[in-house]
Amino acid sequence: MALAQRQVTVQEGPLYRTEGSHVTLWCKVSGYQGPAEQNFQWSIYLPSAPEREVQIVSTVDPSFPYAIYTQRVRGRGIFVERLQGDAVLLHITELQERDAGQYECHTPNTDERYFGSYSAKMNLVVIPDSLRVTAIPQTLNKVEHDSLELKCEVSKSTAQHSHVSIAWYRQRGSEAPVEIISLSRDFVLRAGSAYAQRQATGDVRLDKVGETTSKLTIYNLHPSDQGEFYCEAAEWIQDPDDSWYAMTRKRSQGTIVNVQATDKEFSVRLETEKRMYIVGEPVEFRCILEAQNVPDRYFSISWAFNSSLIASLGPNAVPVLNNEFAQREALGQLKVAKESDNVFVLKIYRLRLEDSGKYNCRVTEREKTVTGDFIDKESKRPKNIPITVMPLKAGFAVTAISRTPGVTYNESFDLQCIIKPHYPSWVPVSVTWRFQPAGSTEFHDLVTFTRDGGVQWGDRAAAFRTRTAIEKAESSNNVRLSISRASDTEAGKYQCVAELWRKNYNSSWTRLADRTSNLLEIRVLRPVTKLQVSKSKRSITLVENRPIPLNCSVKSQTSPDSHFAVLWYVHKPSDADGKLILKTTHSSAFEYGTYAEEEGLRGRLQFERSASGGLFSLTVQRAEVRDSGSYYCHVEEWLLSPNHAWYKLAEEVSGRTEVTVKQPDNRLQVNQTHKNITVLENEWVTLECLVSNRTSPSSQLLVEWSVWRPGRSEKEVVAWLSRQSTLHYGDLAALGKLRSRLHLESPAPGLFLLSIQNSTVRDSGAYGCRVEEWLLDPGDRWYKRAEDISGLITLTVKQPDPTLQVDTATTNLTVQEKESFPLDCSILSRSSPESHFAVTWYNLRAKEAGNHAEEGEEEEEEEREVVLSVGPDAIFSPEAGRWEGRLRFQRLSAVLFRLTVLQAGGADTGNYSCRVEEWLVDPNGVWYRLAEEESGMVAVHVQDAGSTLQSVICSNDALFYFVFFYPFPIFGILIITILLVRFKSRNSSKNSEGKNGVPLLWIKEPHLNYSPTCLEPPVLSIHPGTID
Repeated sequence: MALAQRQVTVQEGPLYRTEGSHVTLWCKVSGYQGPAEQNFQWSIYLPSAPEREVQIVSTVDPSFPYAIYTQRVRGRGIFVERLQGDAVLLHITELQERDAGQYECHTPNTDERYFGSYSAKMNLVVIPDSLRVTAIPQTLNKVEHDSLELKCEVSKSTAQHSHVSIAWYRQRGSEAPVEIISLSRDFVLRAGSAYAQRQATGDVRLDKVGETTSKLTIYNLHPSDQGEFYCEAAEWIQDPDDSWYAMTRKRSQGTIVNVQATDKEFSVRLETEKRMYIVGEPVEFRCILEAQNVPDRYFSISWAFNSSLIASLGPNAVPVLNNEFAQREALGQLKVAKESDNVFVLKIYRLRLEDSGKYNCRVTEREKTVTGDFIDKESKRPKNIPITVMPLKAGFAVTAISRTPGVTYNESFDLQCIIKPHYPSWVPVSVTWRFQPAGSTEFHDLVTFTRDGGVQWGDRAAAFRTRTAIEKAESSNNVRLSISRASDTEAGKYQCVAELWRKNYNSSWTRLADRTSNLLEIRVLRPVTKLQVSKSKRSITLVENRPIPLNCSVKSQTSPDSHFAVLWYVHKPSDADGKLILKTTHSSAFEYGTYAEEEGLRGRLQFERSASGGLFSLTVQRAEVRDSGSYYCHVEEWLLSPNHAWYKLAEEVSGRTEVTVKQPDNRLQVNQTHKNITVLENEWVTLECLVSNRTSPSSQLLVEWSVWRPGRSEKEVVAWLSRQSTLHYGDLAALGKLRSRLHLESPAPGLFLLSIQNSTVRDSGAYGCRVEEWLLDPGDRWYKRAEDISGLITLTVKQPDPTLQVDTATTNLTVQEKESFPLDCSILSRSSPESHFAVTWYNLRAKEAGNHAEEGEEEEEEEREVVLSVGPDAIFSPEAGRWEGRLRFQRLSAVLFRLTVLQAGGADTGNYSCRVEEWLVDPNGVWYRLAEEESGMVAVHVQDAGSTLQSVICSNDALFYFVFFYPFPIFGILIITILLVRFKSRNSSKNSEGKNGVPLLWIKEPHLNYSPTCLEPPVLSIHPGTID
């Protein structure tokens, strides 16, 4: 079955309305299910808080409005008008600036399921009322045939595009205002009916004489023009549906105009109600004479049709008609008369097609001579009035009414079928009354008043015919149906059908149209009930497995012969309505309700009825917790109808018995202690959930472990152990590879352990367990009695602390061109024996940065170049251009890596270092970088093949000291030793003098300074010393 989609529609916005005006907003709903009368709720979203709903008014809930609207709703300043069951109008009688915002119309759901839209929104903009209408209040005294000029200033300052309409009115005392002339919002000039002819002749004008001023001009004033003149303006704005709306309407102050008539002047005007007529309709022409002292003067009137005389009336008011119209006057189809001294009437009661044309009247003033004769003086006539007589159309309406829509048994009721317009008696109309019995979906014909005045009964009207009278009014086609001695068989819906006929020239009939009336429902009322059911309330609290006693007492009844049907209900807080438990019909039959079938109550229900017949009891055996609720009985009183059929006369609901069935007291307790655990990756960790107390030793427990991970707002279920000790895992997508590392066990009653093998950093989080305790109810069904949660265990899984160390010693290395030189990268310590290393060698070469413009000083910069990179997976990086084919990598041990540069060249001179990255694999097999260290520098100098001994010596510190420093002390010691030996030998030979007889006390050696140009080695100096 296809379901209609609910659609809520609200008036299209945005709507612009002026402050202080009366505003209406419509809202309707379609495609709904449920009752025909839908409820509506109006709210507003203010510009200051566009996300916040402010409730205004509801058709169902008096407490719906918020405080800022409560007073206006109670005072009918804001109210909802229901147009029909599914359409309403929101009225705001005096719009305020704070009423601007987005309005929402919401319809509460009555459908079986949600399908469609349940609300709609529109915007209402409140703008200031800037319309101003001003005119100078004054009193003017005029004479007949004078001219009158009045000005009115209309201004506005509305920012939105709007139009203004202007109208002038004349009012005399308490009479209704008469419209003189108006300029519509579409700039269409239109005169009122009383001034239309004078506007056509130019005697009435409306001109715009400035940006905001309009001028009313009336030439040739009549005595009938006197009164109060004022102008009225309205400001119009176009809504989104392209319709125009008058936001505000104001009138000016009035001007009093007095017109004094001349003695002998008179004027004539001709009036009729409309210009278009239908065959058979009446028409009335009124010839109005406006003059002073009419009773003292003599006037004759003549009527003309298409310039042909119809009739004339002399001063004696006796009509004289020509031949054709005299015949119609004789048949009562036409009348010429004097209604008053200054009003003359021509009335045609039944128009014909040939009556279309121009009508006019002429008024001639006559003067009576001394001889008694009359002589004609001034004669005047107004403009012709053309009318058009159209053939009879099939447009009519049929309405069914009844003054007694509700009757009791054996009473009478009348039904009327009213047809509008009232067609003449010569127009044939047939009327048929149709009937739909109560509870049926089909109509059948009761009786027909035929087009020729006969009565024809329907085939299924036998029961009505003896008790029904039908009559047709002589003055109209209305048909009355009178039914006496009403019973249930006459209850239902009535409808009348009218048909309009035309008799053709060959005596055949043609149906021109038919119309069906509204449905008219007649209710046959039953006797007034006296049924009363006890409304007393009581409360019962009991424990599982005890019986629940329920009573239902009938205190009074309509008749001693009344029978009762008793329906027992229970209402749960979660249900909107009560659910049927058991029903005993008026014939004492038992029927179990859906609640008894669904909840398995049939075997636990016991029903009793007292001997007096007014007390009914229901007992629910072996009460369960789910039997708690509000119990009540629904009593139906049944009587035997005059047609010997049982009918339900009345029904009443008893007071409620609140039943509470308790479970055993909850004693479940889970350890609430909070803990913090910190472990390293790959270690096992065990989390404890301890149930310290429980409601019953025979209860079953469900334990669920959850984790709140860092950076996530919601918990994730890790695993749970069901009541049957079955292990279940949480969402695999969320757990990843955690499932294979989980172990859940219960080594002792109430103790549950969750173990995580090979823990990872991603296992960190706050863990907790939730415990459900389940008990067995009297119906052998398990139910959850209690639930408790443990304290949180905060688990922190850390990676190992990095202990990586690389040799940072600085060394120098000199090699000859074309030779090889090694670059060692030595790891002194590592964080784990399982570590893998990534090694990268760098070359730092000096380059000249150029001279500074200002200082002219030279600076040296170093550029860093990757020589070779080896990843933790032993994958080599591509060799750079100049290193290609000259590198050899060796892993001499787990912690010693060597890179040998072959075929050394001068460009290889520079500083070299290596950078080591330590990598570990986590328990999930994912590699991560733990630490990185950089080694010390290795200074490499590559000598050219033709280098001098001096450059070789200067390039090596050890060789430099060996050649230039160490020989001098050695030779000095040797010379001193020789001198001492010789000196001692001379003493022994007693030859203590020198060649010249002077003692040798000093030995002088030259001062030796060696400063090679290639480096700056220490200066070696031997100074004179004292020799003992």
